[in-house]
Amino acid sequence: MKLLHTADWHIGRTLNGYSLLAEQEQAFQQILQIALDEHVDGIVVAGDLYDRAVPNTDAVTALDHMFRAINIEHQLPIYAISGNHDGAKRLNYGREWLANTGFHLNTLLEEAFTPIETASTQIFLLPFFDPMDARVYYSHQGMSEDQTKAIHTINDAMQLVIADLVKLFDPQKRHLLVTHFAVTASADDELDLTSETTSKVGGLASLPASLFEAFDYVMLGHIHTRLASPMKDKIRYAGSPVKFNVKEANPKFHGKGVEIVDITADHITHTFKPITPHTDLIALKAPWKTLTDPEYYHQQPCNQAWFAITIEDFDRSQHLNVRAELQKIYGTVVELDYADTQAKPIDHPETATPGTLSPDDLVGQFFHAVTGHDLSQPQQRLVDNIFIDLSQEE
Repeated sequence: MKLLHTADWHIGRTLNGYSLLAEQEQAFQQILQIALDEHVDGIVVAGDLYDRAVPNTDAVTALDHMFRAINIEHQLPIYAISGNHDGAKRLNYGREWLANTGFHLNTLLEEAFTPIETASTQIFLLPFFDPMDARVYYSHQGMSEDQTKAIHTINDAMQLVIADLVKLFDPQKRHLLVTHFAVTASADDELDLTSETTSKVGGLASLPASLFEAFDYVMLGHIHTRLASPMKDKIRYAGSPVKFNVKEANPKFHGKGVEIVDITADHITHTFKPITPHTDLIALKAPWKTLTDPEYYHQQPCNQAWFAITIEDFDRSQHLNVRAELQKIYGTVVELDYADTQAKPIDHPETATPGTLSPDDLVGQFFHAVTGHDLSQPQQRLVDNIFIDLSQEE
């Protein structure tokens, strides 16, 4: 079985007000051509199909066109999941009848426990979920209230979910997982490569790769560079097909693309296939004198790319319209910033990142900050029940 692995399309994304739909369409056309040239058996999209839970009409139309081209025009199966940017319930519409055309889309945790069966492979589509989703799911499965309350972190939840997925393994087949989380080589590692919004994985807690050892191969979404893959031969990110921010324009990330995963009874291989940007994003950081020096800017793809420019050691009082002057030279400047290379970094005290805490832990932390006291057991029980009720209503 041969699959094309891609993720994090973020259809509808903008870059400082500039629409990326045309760039995303160009990237999609290359993805589709790669799939056809490689004669793949399906295309995996590992989450974050859209950039927001309620996408605008242009984004919906664009993604509909892309999926129609894959699934209807070229009759290629799609194996897709929702990511943390997607509206899971909204995206879930029509999934049952879409499966009749080979379009498999999971957006809810409970759907992950029905694998897609091929002649040689079980494909488990595990969408992004949070600990509260797991609490609700396992309470419906008959788990006791005390046990569900013990699910505080995504690590707690994932251990239960993976154990139940493994119980469904057919020993005669390969076992493939598609999911959308921050995964590191070990529990002590931190992802410091570029992510969707920050260098700390969008503020979300990471999971150790050891949780997924039972699977033959894991196709990940969420981190926008394949270089963050925690196990190079078994647990991999495809990265996003388009550069979405200045960090992703850094040459050290070696470009965008997709991976072709070839699964046989004896081995699994992956091959990176690059995507050429239609309009590239170039990050420049230099003093004003350098940026306006013809010997420097004639080496840049002026008027052919988008530029994110950081000016070093700049006296702003000498120039009234810096952006206009730079745009005369470079063309479209999507981001303009200033840096004082002589400035010393400011030390900030360590604080807990909200995304690393469960919802009830956040309430407890806030309560303690306001009152100076911890939640009592009855108050903790009340908070737990409120979050469970809210999740059930969704």
